[in-house]
Order: sequence, then structure tokens, then C-alpha cells
Amino acid sequence: MSAELLASRREATLILTLSNPGAKNALHPDMYAAGIEALSTAERDHAIRAVVITGADNFFCAGGNLNRLLANREQDPSVQAESINQLHNWIEAIRDCPKPVIAAVEGAAAGAGFSLALACDLIVSGASTKFVMAYVKVGLTPDGGASWFLSRALPRQLASEIIMEGKAVSAARLQQSGLVNRVVPDGHALSDALDWSDELAALSPNALENIKSLLREAPVNTLPQHFEAEKQKFVESLHHADGLEGITAFLEKRKPHYR
Repeated sequence: MSAELLASRREATLILTLSNPGAKNALHPDMYAAGIEALSTAERDHAIRAVVITGADNFFCAGGNLNRLLANREQDPSVQAESINQLHNWIEAIRDCPKPVIAAVEGAAAGAGFSLALACDLIVSGASTKFVMAYVKVGLTPDGGASWFLSRALPRQLASEIIMEGKAVSAARLQQSGLVNRVVPDGHALSDALDWSDELAALSPNALENIKSLLREAPVNTLPQHFEAEKQKFVESLHHADGLEGITAFLEKRKPHYR
């Protein structure tokens, strides 16, 4: 069986499942293209309110396939460069997706699989899951934005340790560092992520989209620039139908119903 990204739905949630039997769901360019297309579809489909990315068979992702990398060494360097470009396009699509994206991680998230989880807005992890940036163990360097994500989310010393040593880090330690949102009993990451996505689906889609945009822009904005961005988003949200419904529902002491 080949590597593929399986798409399914549960109510308002799009579920994307990494599947590469026998290779611990190692990544493949076919997955990147499918992921970009799936997120594009989710953006256009107003019935989809959230996205969950998980791995088949209670294992998230082993990262890149080393046999494929060896084969790429026999090709022109542009072949591997193009493959990484496709991965980065998928990572960027996750970041740019206007819907909340949750990673449901079991077993391990290694290499680019770790990068994939980091690209998501929220991370739910099984208790014994290991996160590892093992590139250095095979003489390689990170891709998928790993060094960018970790250097911004963690103190420099901890980010350096994770990437330079290439040793596995527990979900509990990453939760303590604020990188993992929830640690749940093994086998429950997907169900917890889906329950969380249901909660998010009941909130204003417009507000969530604007919040995600603000969070994405914040690291590169000066404070005055961000004041301006917040002002624009607030005014836009107030005059959006979701703003009217949210305020009215609160004043009427009922649950809002966003379309």
C-alpha cells in the first residue's frame, strides 16, 4: 500500500489521517499535495469549522522516508529541493488555513512529522507519545519549519537541546513548556481532539479566522502595527453577522447559533 492522506468528516470537522502502512506513516510528496487540496476545500466549505490531523494505527508520523532520501541522493539536488518545497507549501497552508487546525498525536512525531504537529494551532498528545527532531542523528538538518517554530515557542537553550541532541522529548515536558496543549491517556488523542473541535465549531467562524490571522501576524508586527490590525479586525467583527448574533445571544441569555 502507498503513502496517502485520508480525508473523512465528523460533523463540522475535517479529519486528515496520515497513512503509510509499514513505514510508521512516513511522509511522501503525494501527502503534501493532498493536504494542500484538502485545506483549500475546507476553506471554501462553510460547513467545515475545524480540521484535525492525525496518524493511522495510533502512530502520528515517523517523518521522512530514509530510503526515499537515499534514492534522491542519486538524483539532481533539485529533486530533493522540490520535495521540500512541497512540504513547506503544505506547512504554510496549515498556518494560513482560516479554520482551527488540531494535531492529534499518538506514538511519536518525528522529524517533519514533528514539524507538521508544530504547524497546527493546537496539539493534543497521548501520554507516552515522543516528539523527536532526529535529523542530526543521520547527519541532516531540520525542514518543515521546525527550527522556526521551536525557536519562537521555546527558550533558545531548550530549542537548541531538542534540535542539536536529536533525542526524544516527552509530551509531558513539552506541555510544561507550553508547546503541547493537552496530554491525555494513550489512545484518546483523536477523540479528545474531535471533542475540542466540536467546541470550536460552536464558536464564531469569523472571529476564529480573525484571531488566527492576528496570532500569525503578531510576531512580525510592531506594537503600533498590531494595534492597527486589532482595531481593523475588531471593527470588522463587530459589523459582521457573527458579531450581531454573539452579542444578541449573550444579552438574551441563550447560546449563539452561527451560520
